[in-house]
Amino acid sequence: MNASDLPVAAEWYVATPLSPGLTLVTEPHVHPIFSANMYLIEGERRDLIIDSGMGVAPLRPFVDGLREDPTKPLTCLTTHTHVDHFGAVQEFDSRLVHEIEAEGMANPPAYSLDAGALPADLVAAFETAGYPPLWPLLIDALPHAGYDPESYDFKGATATGTLIEGDVIDLGGWQAEVLHLPGHCPGQIGLWQAETGLLFSADAIYDGPLLWQGAGYDVPAYAATLRRLRDLPASLVHGGHDPAFGRARMIGICDEYLDLWQAQGLI
Repeated sequence: MNASDLPVAAEWYVATPLSPGLTLVTEPHVHPIFSANMYLIEGERRDLIIDSGMGVAPLRPFVDGLREDPTKPLTCLTTHTHVDHFGAVQEFDSRLVHEIEAEGMANPPAYSLDAGALPADLVAAFETAGYPPLWPLLIDALPHAGYDPESYDFKGATATGTLIEGDVIDLGGWQAEVLHLPGHCPGQIGLWQAETGLLFSADAIYDGPLLWQGAGYDVPAYAATLRRLRDLPASLVHGGHDPAFGRARMIGICDEYLDLWQAQGLI
């Protein structure tokens, strides 16, 4: 498909309020495999954006337009360094990531919106997991007239701070603990708010086909992460993809993959 065949999107990003001070941001014109959830959390002293999508269109102006006070400090937390989670990280002055992922965020590999350029083993992993077929391009619309998908430039950025298990994110009036959730990615992190039972799980668990095969994946580590999450008293889970879900569904997803990996002799 040529870029000239694609329509121009009326809006590249879509914002969905989830609760006071919490907004979901999505990129609906990115293929579902690469369309990650982003979460804006507004605190009393500082705001937080969890992940930054593919970076096809500028994200920061859109996020600032959502904020009650766009002059307040804003931090971008990257849960892990897969392309769909930190494409616009360079737009933010304050950038946090797990220490294991810092090098990958600063020096990401070259990336293309041409689906034909994806490694064959990665495409096979998508197919095995049960995802819909890839589009010729990873987008089905243009962010603005005249946009050339070949100009897509995946930049990355140097972290201004690193995180580890047990660190606390404090926005003023809103706090959450950092959880190290390896398996899908070595330094993947989530955020856990024990007093409310709220979990931001990144790609450790979401309500869709989980990816666990290929370079960089570690099934034993992933199994340990799912066992940990299964025991977590989460009441609401906001994943890196797909809609939010509750504790019963979380346990069901964990059991599904743990049973699968055990049956295959992987754990």
